Amino acid sequence: MTFSYPFFCYYILLLFLFLHPRPCPAAGGGSWSLLLPSIGLSAMHMQLLPNDRVVMYDRTDFGTSNISLPNGKCRPNTTDCSAHSVEYDIASNSVRPLMVLTDFWCSSGSLMPDGTLVQTGGWTNGIRVVRNYKSCDKCDWQEVPLGLSQPRWYATNHLLPDGRQIIIGGRNSFNYEFYPKKSSAEKDFFMMFLVQTNVQDIENNLYPFVFLNTDGNLFIYANDRAMLFDYVRNKVVTTYPAIPGGDPRNYPSTGSAVLLPLHIEQGKVANVEVLICGGAPREAYKHADEGKYDKALDNCGRIKISDPDPQWDMDTMPLARVMGDMLLLPTGDVLIINGGSAGVAGWEVGRDPVLSPVIYRPDKEKGDRFEVQNASKIPRMYHSTAIVLRDGRVLVGGSNPHDKYEFSKDTLYATELSLEAFSPSYLDPSLSGLRPNIIAPKTGTSFHHGDQLTIQFKLSVDPKLVWVTMLAPPFNTHSFSMNQRLLILDGEKTAVAVGKSLYKVTVMAPPSGNIAPSGHYLLFVVHSEIPSEAIWVRLL
Repeated sequence: MTFSYPFFCYYILLLFLFLHPRPCPAAGGGSWSLLLPSIGLSAMHMQLLPNDRVVMYDRTDFGTSNISLPNGKCRPNTTDCSAHSVEYDIASNSVRPLMVLTDFWCSSGSLMPDGTLVQTGGWTNGIRVVRNYKSCDKCDWQEVPLGLSQPRWYATNHLLPDGRQIIIGGRNSFNYEFYPKKSSAEKDFFMMFLVQTNVQDIENNLYPFVFLNTDGNLFIYANDRAMLFDYVRNKVVTTYPAIPGGDPRNYPSTGSAVLLPLHIEQGKVANVEVLICGGAPREAYKHADEGKYDKALDNCGRIKISDPDPQWDMDTMPLARVMGDMLLLPTGDVLIINGGSAGVAGWEVGRDPVLSPVIYRPDKEKGDRFEVQNASKIPRMYHSTAIVLRDGRVLVGGSNPHDKYEFSKDTLYATELSLEAFSPSYLDPSLSGLRPNIIAPKTGTSFHHGDQLTIQFKLSVDPKLVWVTMLAPPFNTHSFSMNQRLLILDGEKTAVAVGKSLYKVTVMAPPSGNIAPSGHYLLFVVHSEIPSEAIWVRLL
């Protein structure tokens, strides 16, 4: 039989697919879907809760929002009967208005080990308030006046191994404190680093990037430099070199940062790396105030903070970006999403939306790490947010670069009330046969540090290698995801068949609170770069 050349190529392609039934997701791609045209407010702050609901809020002095408080309620001593916080139910794709009494504009927060969202600070009457939210069908915010020792506006929170939160910095607050306090006598602690990184009128050290290192100390980055900090002894352990170029990365220059995935092997993490991307040149805020919008930075700095002599390794992004969000995906890749390509963060001073997300693959060689994804049609500028959901989608909301709600068609980047979902290419329906389905343990399972975990999952093809990852759901605002952490668990990578299309893999829970603080995590099985839907687990 004689084959034509096109037919021969087609035959070879079919043979290859038959012999290699585990293709990776196609290059590029991803898809967008509009979930709700309006949630009634602009999602400036966002936190996923362990019952698959999401708390979102903006600020109480924006003016009247587009969603009313229930039962004719109004905030005390005001004529504002609208809600400035909502709880979004992922399953029903609906929102429920929540009552907040004080202003939590530009505040911070994190989940506590029991799943309570502890949210701190804000503006005016909320600047020293602590607010707690424990989700249920009728639950609402509980507020603690003067719960903080110092005003906290643009501060950063991180969950610690002892179950408390540390709250660092804020405008004109060159100190840190803990919540909850061990006693009424416990106050705040001065931090010289915040003074050294402060620049008059243009701080560029607000919302500092903070990550818990695996030795129990904190990596803290502000402006253009970083340190490793022993918060127990109030002592600098290591001073890192300034990032090359000397451009600031924190608010209002507003790049973003992640702690790259922690690979646990034989009970240890050999390499601890931080990645910082985007931002704006040092004079960009001043120039934007004068009507000139500098191009955003197009580079990333990566530093191995566990090295004896750590140095920055610079890389170039395909798209310059300021006000972008960096999210850890369950596969271990990094998604860079939202933001603009010129100007800075703040009222009216950002320009040229970047509509296309980018995926960064940390395990690939330099020059082959970035992959541009399909674009949204909705600009997400200042005060936009994004978080990863249990099913692997990315929830995207917010954007209001104005000091009030602005909806006029003539308004540049009008206030955005919609919610979208970005589905990375691993959620392409054509790959559904390669996606694991966790059977056991059930969602809500608890275990201790160092416990052995056996995970059973269904898969329609015979798996060769799988990974088990745990993602700490972060508190996202102002282009930084506080308490974000992805762990690649120690243990078997080869799955064992235990029935028809049923497999098991055994791994070890993170060995200590320094590697993974106690709390709620999303646990995924990843096969052929395609994650399962997660189950919620609690590390005790």
